[in-house]
Amino acid sequence: MNPLSPTAPGQNRSQPRFPADVAAALKQAGWHPGRWEIRRAEEWADQLLARPAADGAAHAVFPAAIEAWAEFGGLSFDLSGAGRQQARTPFLLDPLCGLHLPRTLTDLARALDSRVAPLGEENYGQAVLAIDEAGRVYSLDHAGEWFLGPDLDHAVTTLVLGLRPQRLRAAGDQS
Repeated sequence: MNPLSPTAPGQNRSQPRFPADVAAALKQAGWHPGRWEIRRAEEWADQLLARPAADGAAHAVFPAAIEAWAEFGGLSFDLSGAGRQQARTPFLLDPLCGLHLPRTLTDLARALDSRVAPLGEENYGQAVLAIDEAGRVYSLDHAGEWFLGPDLDHAVTTLVLGLRPQRLRAAGDQS
């Protein structure tokens, strides 16, 4: 059973799940409504959990991550050029892109006060994508940490359309 496919309470069933441009990019990447590759998601979870902890940092695996991997894992988006607010970049939804980053993800988790799991990468490894226990999605790159959306649907929309993500700031940071 795919817990992400039913319409959420209060959601209008006549509204499409994704804007047309995003739906087209998803289709081209191999996604379709009802896609649910749970075996693959469980294999990824096993591989992440099997990685030995280093410096007290180990990968976290939780339902929101497994559900995201089952529905969207393995999708690759070959995007470039101008987006609506910034340049679009290619991205891949594959949690093993973050296999060697448990310390980085543990640090983000501590700052967010929520467990965080790897989700994929942007621009051929120049940024790592992550998801927290509530399903919120982030991108971490050399310039900082970015909030892509409250769920994977919004995050994919942000990335595909080239929308500007929100920069995460430390408490008291006014810059």
